[in-house]
Amino acid sequence: MDLARRFDADPPATASPDAKRPQTATRKHRRTRIALAFIAPFGTLFALVFIVPILYAAYLSLFQQKLIGGDTFVGFANYGKLFRDPQFWDGVGRVFRFTLIQVPIMLIFAMALALALDGMRVHGAKFMRMTIFLPYAVPAIVSTLMWGFLLGVKYGLFGSLNDALGTDLDPFAPGTTLISIGLMVTWAFTGFNMLIFYAALKAVPRELYEAAAIDGANEFQVVRAIKVPALRGSLVVTTIFSIIGTFQMFNEPQILPSMVAGSGVTTFYTPNLYAYHLAFTGSQQGYAAALALVMAAITIAVAYAVQIRGLRNASDQ
Repeated sequence: MDLARRFDADPPATASPDAKRPQTATRKHRRTRIALAFIAPFGTLFALVFIVPILYAAYLSLFQQKLIGGDTFVGFANYGKLFRDPQFWDGVGRVFRFTLIQVPIMLIFAMALALALDGMRVHGAKFMRMTIFLPYAVPAIVSTLMWGFLLGVKYGLFGSLNDALGTDLDPFAPGTTLISIGLMVTWAFTGFNMLIFYAALKAVPRELYEAAAIDGANEFQVVRAIKVPALRGSLVVTTIFSIIGTFQMFNEPQILPSMVAGSGVTTFYTPNLYAYHLAFTGSQQGYAAALALVMAAITIAVAYAVQIRGLRNASDQ
């Protein structure tokens, strides 16, 4: 009897698909609100310190400041003037030459240091990593002052060498100032790039080294076949960071003229320095804003080209 009643009873009710849809939509909306709440602080800060300044610079670039009559709307005239400005292109060319020489030297040096530390061929590896990274923690202004005193011929190391050897070497002569700036930048940022390479090497699975040892590979073969390929991705990242940094070069050429005479550093030595003098000395905020936006576009284009080429080469391997 109980079995008959049990079989005659209605089957348990199941929720229809239409009833599930509102609950699923509610959960999705709740997750979306939670995600937006987490993103909101970053989005607000990003808009205030990045988007708004860019929009304001774009607005300023459409005006020309005059002593009499105030700001005058000139449209894209500032951009046309900029593309015909030989001082702007002189600074751009100097930064390009600096980047093509300094960045590869710095990255090769940083990669060699990372390989040496990873190979455990030096004693006190932790102390060495901290020592190599330490220059990156020194503010750029302090670093420039320190190197200015060190390389200066008036009261620096080279001045003492010239007195002792009877020579006339000047690291801050017009023809060698850019080389001295390259030395400062390399000293400051090699440690930062070295840590990125070192972290990439530490992420290599130990099994690859064990397999190489079983196959009888020597240290050079391990470096060439395992370690160097593992650095391709980090090499793309460090190259992009270095290009952006060198294109923004400002502190060194801004401080050096006040420390050494005859360095050849002009108000348009780099694009950033030129924009600074236009805005704060020449009262040409609109023209300086146009320069900053064009330089940002050039930097983004070069960095993007390097990224695409680097990723394509990595995928071909």
